[in-house]
Amino acid sequence: MSWAIWITGPPGSGKTTIAREVAKALTSRGMRVKVLELDQLRQILTPQPTYGEAERELVYRALILMAKLLTEESVPVIIDATAHRRAWRELARSLIPLFAEVELVCPLEVCVERERSRPLGYAPPRIYGHAMCPGATVPGVNVPYEPSLRPERIIDTRVTSWWTAVQEVLSLAGQLRHRATSGLYHVQRQLR
Repeated sequence: MSWAIWITGPPGSGKTTIAREVAKALTSRGMRVKVLELDQLRQILTPQPTYGEAERELVYRALILMAKLLTEESVPVIIDATAHRRAWRELARSLIPLFAEVELVCPLEVCVERERSRPLGYAPPRIYGHAMCPGATVPGVNVPYEPSLRPERIIDTRVTSWWTAVQEVLSLAGQLRHRATSGLYHVQRQLR
């Protein structure tokens, strides 16, 4: 059994940068870790995404199942996904015995500016530019972002350096790894 850390926050808050840097640091220490990026998963599950409620439910549940299965096979997981609905993160917490949540907070105007300069990749380009389109569902703008009720870490990426944020997540990963190797966890209910 291994652990999972979900890095959540609005688009542009720094999830991908932090997740990738944490994974790079853990790999350099000889630890096998898998980063699950929701934007990458969408490329396969929903190559022409609508971002509707049913589609989001499907994609997030698939992401959670992948994380659960990997941790059961002793693969540490870092989840990089906005998950604007708290229920998705709580579902992961209920299914993965060694689970932690890192909530990134960042003012909307900073997130918007970061997204403007984001290189093209898996994420939708200019996501905040689409927020004014009819029917848009941009988390934190058109649909509410539901903050965590009990995150293990809250990091304000406007004032916290990337290096410090990465160190905080690495510290959390170390605590979870210790619990995994010590057997200091309990198995929770199975996926419904």
